[in-house]
Amino acid sequence: MLSIGAFSLSSMLLLVGALWLALAIDRWLGEPAARWHPVVWMGNYLGWVGAFIAPQQAQPGTADYQRFGLGALAWIAGAALVLIASITLQQLAWQLPVWLGLVLLGLLLKPLLAWRMLRGEVLAVETALAESLPAGRARLAWLVSRDVLALSEAEVRESAIESLAENLNDSVVAPIFWFVLLGLPGAALYRFANTADAMWGYRGIYNGRDWTWAGKWAARADDVLSWLPARLTALLLALVNGGLSLRALRREAGRTPSPNSGWPMAAMALALDVSLHKPGVYALHSQGHAPLAGDTGQAASLGSKVVLALAMFATAAIILIAFSVQEVQP
Repeated sequence: MLSIGAFSLSSMLLLVGALWLALAIDRWLGEPAARWHPVVWMGNYLGWVGAFIAPQQAQPGTADYQRFGLGALAWIAGAALVLIASITLQQLAWQLPVWLGLVLLGLLLKPLLAWRMLRGEVLAVETALAESLPAGRARLAWLVSRDVLALSEAEVRESAIESLAENLNDSVVAPIFWFVLLGLPGAALYRFANTADAMWGYRGIYNGRDWTWAGKWAARADDVLSWLPARLTALLLALVNGGLSLRALRREAGRTPSPNSGWPMAAMALALDVSLHKPGVYALHSQGHAPLAGDTGQAASLGSKVVLALAMFATAAIILIAFSVQEVQP
């Protein structure tokens, strides 16, 4: 979990307290200003170095191992910087009195979690739809990278609910999962990997550059780090919903090309009994009804329940790991 020698009661309290403090800050204050946001810094690095590693013209059918190598090296260099900074700051928190270390670690963990912002943006899409379809499309464009100009009202809602389900994993469940296992460095590394995938992990042209090979490492790294958390997100959605058919969940999750994002999206579709589509790509729970206005709010409510359940399970896991470590120490 944390490589800091003997695992004491104070260490356990620090981790648990930091987790709940980060969630409380997220609930009541939301995101820090962009100039202080570590995920924004990660994005700035990725945007800067991306201009050097990805070509502006695609070369279909050509394996470009040089671009792949440059992308891998740039990712590793960025990940190393993130790990060095997060390990240093975590060690600083570890050396402080418990209450002060708890506050510092909680403040450092908070920017790596973003439930309030995600929930607010998704509900804002529904509010905009109540005004007009063009307003709903415009608001959705803040959330997704797809072309929204031709989407119907139902498709706008589908996209918003899909984004909530997928980012529930990316912005909450996965960072906390890796925080429990590896502390602040684990959460920070995951957010770097997920941000890199969001900016580089495309098959073809995106923002004027070809990421087919330059972004391949970033896409695979995110797949690996998200594999378990994505399935945990789906199971938590099933739990807070009062149960889902695991067979149906597995079947629907397999309909998406992504090895991970289909799990939370399929769980949300089944929980709401709605059909979620991406034209020409997938259709989840196709026998469900088209999303209605109330379904967006219900999706946000399920997400909030998942966050609370996750926090309780994470607390139990930290305590269990702490006592396990103490038992094996001489």
